[in-house]
Amino acid sequence: MIHVRARLGAGLTSIEVTGHEEHEQDGRVCAAVSAITQTALLGLDQVAAQFPDLVSVEITQECS
Repeated sequence: MIHVRARLGAGLTSIEVTGHEEHEQDGRVCAAVSAITQTALLGLDQVAAQFPDLVSVEITQECS
């Protein structure tokens, strides 16, 4: 199962996506969630590139 956890409040928004669909739909649901999440992140990164004095995006990759 894919879990999406969003936290909102006091000018702060965070979104965490974890899990996997376990191939019940041939990976389509997992691919859709991944594509939507990554598109949002890349879009925010582009906004930050255009307005560096107003928006900062930090993307890190954790090692497991």
